[in-house]
Amino acid sequence: QVHVVESGGGLVQAGGSLGLSCAASGSIFSIDYMRWYRQRPDQERELVAGITTGGSTNYLESVKGRFTISRDNAKNTIDLQMHSLKPEDTGVYFCAADIKTTVDSIVFTHWGQGTQVTVSS
Repeated sequence: QVHVVESGGGLVQAGGSLGLSCAASGSIFSIDYMRWYRQRPDQERELVAGITTGGSTNYLESVKGRFTISRDNAKNTIDLQMHSLKPEDTGVYFCAADIKTTVDSIVFTHWGQGTQVTVSS
């Protein structure tokens, strides 16, 4: 069984900073792409930032220059450092990881439960 757990989040004023962490654990053979999504109120879930095993990153245009994703392959974790936060960054942030549980298994995307980020104006 695989678990993906987010931590961090909370309430911050506009212009402030916040960090999120995500850890994958359990029966893991390998992890490919790991990423953060968010779901803002009354909007569809969107990809915020992603990172490959090799460290290649991609970002949602609106967070470029403000958010930084990083990864520790040895610990199966990713972090998201968020700066210059805006009220429109408010939402539930989800971690997702593409995981193989054995050498022969297919890659399956595992999701965390989400963590709330609220940016007040």
